[in-house]
Amino acid sequence: MFRTSTKMAMASALAVLATAIAAAAPGPDSVVSDRVKQLTRAMPWKQVATIPVNFNTQHPQGMVKIGDTFYVTSVEIKTPTKRFPQLQDGFDRDTGEGAGHLFKFDAKGNLITDLPLGEGSVYHPGGIDYDGTSIWVPVAEYRPNSRSIIYKVDPRTMTATEMFRFADHIGAIVHDTDDRSLHGVSWGSRRFYRWTLRGVGKGSTLNPSHYLDYQDCKYAGRRRMLCTGVTEIRQTPGAAPFRLGGIDLVALDDGRPLHQVPVLLWTAGGLDMTHNPVWIEASPTGLRAYFMPEDDRSTLYIYDVR
Repeated sequence: MFRTSTKMAMASALAVLATAIAAAAPGPDSVVSDRVKQLTRAMPWKQVATIPVNFNTQHPQGMVKIGDTFYVTSVEIKTPTKRFPQLQDGFDRDTGEGAGHLFKFDAKGNLITDLPLGEGSVYHPGGIDYDGTSIWVPVAEYRPNSRSIIYKVDPRTMTATEMFRFADHIGAIVHDTDDRSLHGVSWGSRRFYRWTLRGVGKGSTLNPSHYLDYQDCKYAGRRRMLCTGVTEIRQTPGAAPFRLGGIDLVALDDGRPLHQVPVLLWTAGGLDMTHNPVWIEASPTGLRAYFMPEDDRSTLYIYDVR
């Protein structure tokens, strides 16, 4: 009896130890974020491929890569928004007209599926996240301080399920798979929001960093998100902008940036590579990034950094 009890106790202890080791082991998201923390401004990025995208991409916003297949959100602008001379009902512009899309395309840039998203004046999809099962997509009015619909999309069937609605423009969303919560960023990423998976609010906080406006974000493991974006700098209000892109690793608990690094890469036309959708994954020697900064006739730029 004593030996049996001892064996059972040892088996139980080993099971607990194995669970703890598994929980502590870094997942693929954490590997990426840990390597991002080693990036510096001086590290050289090497272009390894450019892939023309063989359809009209409109105005791309967010990207995830599942296997060799890409999923990109985009806004089709039919009537541009117009600014008001002064605020009207708290808004600085009208809604314009447009349509939201989630494009699925292959590694050669060929369109597989075009999933419409949104309704009425809610037609602006944002940055997206893939949690291993579903793609989370925010779709908002094309103006700050407006409203959004949050969708969950099955990437196999390309069917969307509305999860909840929210009274602000949500420009990107991530799914924290460790505590099963959602985190969103507002227009220009000035505010961070937190919800349950069903949209019950769990608070908000102001973004303490003013370096980048986040365009696309991904959950990065260990209560962190990886965001990419751009800041536009003008010497005078009417001057052409200088665009600086970058990567931020952000703590989800309080919104603090844990690591920030500019990405000194531009297209031949002068767009920063992190201007719109970005996907970053681990490579054998470091990181591989997929950038798609251009509208309409886009190119997928692939870079490695050691």
